[in-house]
Amino acid sequence: MEDINNFKTPNKVSETKKNALGSTPCVNIPASPFMQKLGFGTGVSVYLMKRSPRGLSHSPWAIKKLNPQCDGQYENVYQKRLTDEAKILRNLHHPNIVGYRAFTKASDGSLCLAMEFGGEKSLHDLIEERHMGDGGPFPAANILKVAVNMARGLKYLHQEKKLLHGDIKSSNVVIKGDFETIKICDVGVSLPLDENMTVTDPEACYIGTEPWKPKEALEEGGVITDKADIFAFGLTLWEMMTLAIPHVNLPEGDDEDASFNESDFDDEAYYAALGTRPPVNMDELDGSYQQVLELFSVCTNEEPRDRPSAAQVVDALDTARP
Repeated sequence: MEDINNFKTPNKVSETKKNALGSTPCVNIPASPFMQKLGFGTGVSVYLMKRSPRGLSHSPWAIKKLNPQCDGQYENVYQKRLTDEAKILRNLHHPNIVGYRAFTKASDGSLCLAMEFGGEKSLHDLIEERHMGDGGPFPAANILKVAVNMARGLKYLHQEKKLLHGDIKSSNVVIKGDFETIKICDVGVSLPLDENMTVTDPEACYIGTEPWKPKEALEEGGVITDKADIFAFGLTLWEMMTLAIPHVNLPEGDDEDASFNESDFDDEAYYAALGTRPPVNMDELDGSYQQVLELFSVCTNEEPRDRPSAAQVVDALDTARP
């Protein structure tokens, strides 16, 4: 693994002072039990690290670290993924991409990626809360705000950094406050794009998350382009309209004691639906959702060439804004 010291937080003092002070100061990250857990993913957990050294008020960090349950070959896999994410993230600078802060070890010896704190909740968290509260679809204005901010982040990744995010979904979007800031996170499975916006590296493997995968990512030998992110982006807007996971149609009981059995899940229907545009209950949506529906529809075309680029989405949404 690449020397972890290469990832230390850059010193913001002048070069003269930097030389006088020596190397970048050590970043002290507490052990997991001393931080608030924000969430978790495959092989990792994310914590809130509050920073107030010597009584000063510093902005908090989000700390991503390996789950203690990881062991053996899986530990190596997730350790490499965390290292790869640190390499990518430290070179990204955009208001709609969670910022890099440091890559180091916590006091308990675990490998940690310190990032800008983009908010205590992911978009997925907000969707779940709304679903549990029977809140109905998010207002169209909120969905469009998420859409334009996500699209700006994707435009930066695709055009300026020639990177495919590779795992766009609501849980990889963090929200601060009442949609005050919207940032894309988790770039650990990003893939390089060539000048034609295509993934051509023979060693590059599209990971994604199954319900959000486009048709080309489900086919053997399918050509992966920037439009794979656009399909998943469209399904993220669908999540905000339906408060559900794409293609996962779980039966809903009429009483609080109703329970779901795994045998009730229709595997055949689920796998047949993957890579297609899921339906929307139009009875729940009024005329204010017209632009959201049009955007969702065009972004989830099965043919990649029929989907817009992130730049085209940004242009369309910016033009439509009053």
